[in-house]
Amino acid sequence: MPAPFDGRLTPELREQFDRDGFLLLPGLLNPHEVESLSRIARLDHQAATSASRADGEGGSIRLHVENELTDDIYSAICRSARIVDLAEGVLGEEVYHWHHKLILKEPRVGGAWAWHQDYGYWYHNGCLEPRLVSCLLAIDRATRANGCLQVVRGSHRLGRLEHGKVGDQTGVADAERLEAILARHELVHCELEPGGAVLFHSNLLHRSDQNHSDHPRWAFICCYNARSNSPYKATRHPSYSRLEKWPHEQIGAVAQRRLQ
Repeated sequence: MPAPFDGRLTPELREQFDRDGFLLLPGLLNPHEVESLSRIARLDHQAATSASRADGEGGSIRLHVENELTDDIYSAICRSARIVDLAEGVLGEEVYHWHHKLILKEPRVGGAWAWHQDYGYWYHNGCLEPRLVSCLLAIDRATRANGCLQVVRGSHRLGRLEHGKVGDQTGVADAERLEAILARHELVHCELEPGGAVLFHSNLLHRSDQNHSDHPRWAFICCYNARSNSPYKATRHPSYSRLEKWPHEQIGAVAQRRLQ
């Protein structure tokens, strides 16, 4: 098992992100933090309060998206200086909170995400450049069997691809170009232990398969936009406002208040 990520974005890791479009970060949350996140997320979503989107493959995926930060564990994670500093390090400037979301893949019924780039649709939210980055945190163990994230190494360098509807989702519309990309670039399955993370560029091609296993795959995603890339028009996602960073340890303090 790889050693937990120590929080430092070294020059080597920055070069790797620029080359590959993503970083795998084991142990970004410690066991206590991810256990608290799992307990709270499941308390919050015992009922079917999340949205459901058909995947175009006969299944559907549940998710819950928030644009605002409050005083909950999700916001504490998004504000964590450890995570925000990573986002700022790879983008090279100040970032702000774009949105955050829970992905809820249940055993046997959790749907797929079609191949897409996040900037494929954030482009339509008024962002002139793909200067956005996301940090996916594994709440449950993520494996090929339960539909872990898949990425195409280096695909963020290909520019924005045309996207269209795939079920209720937005995915790559040009199947011929996608086939050529997959023939020339390495496909990586991002298998993660709970608390592990993937930091990835908004133009990186990614997808996930349906969950055919007996195990859930829940994940939490923090999305950040560069200050210079604030949307030129009003959309459902926010324009720039200063993001107050919190000490990473605040995650545990916020969780303790909720779980008392």
